Amino acid sequence: MKQLTGKIAVVAGGTRGAGRGIAMMLGEAGATVYVTGRSTRGNLSSMGRTETIEETAELVNSKGGIGIPVRVDHTVEDDVKSLFNKIEEEQNGKLDILVNDVWGGDPLTQWETPFWEHDLDNGLLMQRRAVHSHMITSHYGVPLMVKNQRGLVIEITDGVSYDYRGNLYYSLAKISTIHLAQAMSKDLEDHNITAVAVSPGYLRSEAMLDWFGVTEENWQEGAAKDPHFIASETPFFIGRAIAALASDPKVQNKTGKALSSWELSREYGFKDIDGRKPDWGKYFEENVQQNQ
Repeated sequence: MKQLTGKIAVVAGGTRGAGRGIAMMLGEAGATVYVTGRSTRGNLSSMGRTETIEETAELVNSKGGIGIPVRVDHTVEDDVKSLFNKIEEEQNGKLDILVNDVWGGDPLTQWETPFWEHDLDNGLLMQRRAVHSHMITSHYGVPLMVKNQRGLVIEITDGVSYDYRGNLYYSLAKISTIHLAQAMSKDLEDHNITAVAVSPGYLRSEAMLDWFGVTEENWQEGAAKDPHFIASETPFFIGRAIAALASDPKVQNKTGKALSSWELSREYGFKDIDGRKPDWGKYFEENVQQNQ
């Protein structure tokens, strides 16, 4: 039997990128996955991407899970309330895994721009999309877990430290999600509920493939534009990291921690979907950090 058969998961922000990879790999492990986001067929979001939650749900099905698309703007409380009311009714109040992956900050980030010159509205909107949305989602989703005294909450972030990430607003958003996991773990420690933050490495998402002008078949050619791209990983790698965490009966030992796809691969032994074992942490130490 697949390890997550019978488990109910929500992947908030499951339209594309890490969210899609996570949803699919949870499906591969047998889970029922509610895939949420703003992009639906015939009603795409403002991001200018073509991926939809319906496509992701179908991909979950193709991996052997059960994918259920639900259109949700996670910055809108009524949308989030409706989502968890739906799950409570359809799954008899059961929710095992909640993945907060809503982001939406790429078009809002002005790199190499000091914060006082950065567009303030965009910087504040980034916090609304990438931090407030996570808080709203956990506020309404976690009570289902508390009622059943079990569950796993995962904050998807970028990096495992509190170090500056090249832009004040970006750094604030990504570090805030790490602290959300740490703080939630304290409130949840008496309820058998685990809260962690997990970071992918250099993510080879659909948008990154497009930006480099390559496909998954010839992605290595992107290293001509950025040599570090050779150490990138697919969204399925962090997806398998999340599936491994959700399958670990001792996962509560990790509560409050900031984890990474590469560290979890070392521990659990999973590989990327192309058979590789990318290790961004080791690569960064040897090829980026030493040259700074």
